[in-house]
Amino acid sequence: MAQPEMSEADQIKTFKDFLVQYNKLSELCFNDCIHDFTTRSLKPSEDKCTMNCMEKYLRTNQRVSQRFHEFQMLANENMLALAQKTGQS
Repeated sequence: MAQPEMSEADQIKTFKDFLVQYNKLSELCFNDCIHDFTTRSLKPSEDKCTMNCMEKYLRTNQRVSQRFHEFQMLANENMLALAQKTGQS
């Protein structure tokens, strides 16, 4: 069974959501890690901090998404069980 194509409006919304997340991550890591504005290049410590910040944010976001999916599946199973129970009564 083929998955339906996303509408242009859905694609635009998805892209906007991506940009919001990207900008949030950029601002968060920049504010936490960049402190020296006397040079154009990053210091090694700033570079390492930004990489750690990004990786931690992405891992956390992935874990939250995974847990949300697990809870959603559990809720769906509970609703199905309830519907079957009430249908049999």
